[in-house]
Amino acid sequence: MPAAPTTITFFEFLAPSIVAGQKTITIRDESESHYVPGTQVEVFTLETNQRVCDIKILSVEPLNFDDINEFHAEQEYMELPKLKSLIREIYPNTDTLFVISYELVSA
Repeated sequence: MPAAPTTITFFEFLAPSIVAGQKTITIRDESESHYVPGTQVEVFTLETNQRVCDIKILSVEPLNFDDINEFHAEQEYMELPKLKSLIREIYPNTDTLFVISYELVSA
């Protein structure tokens, strides 16, 4: 079994809402679903690989694209239509996704 990931990347525009504790989940495909609850991971920006903060993984749960709802949008700290279009842009042919819940450890 591979070791639990120790880093995660986010788009740069999401960094402020992560550091502020407003964004508390991320929705990823299966290739990024191997985070382990209880582990601490370092957050980096996707575009520039700058370290942003540390987060603690709380849970990793399967989620179908059609089940993404207002509650997920609130936790993602964005509007539902924007969230769904962003997910579609990143994972155009995938309906099997995973919700990774986390909390800010240190900014």
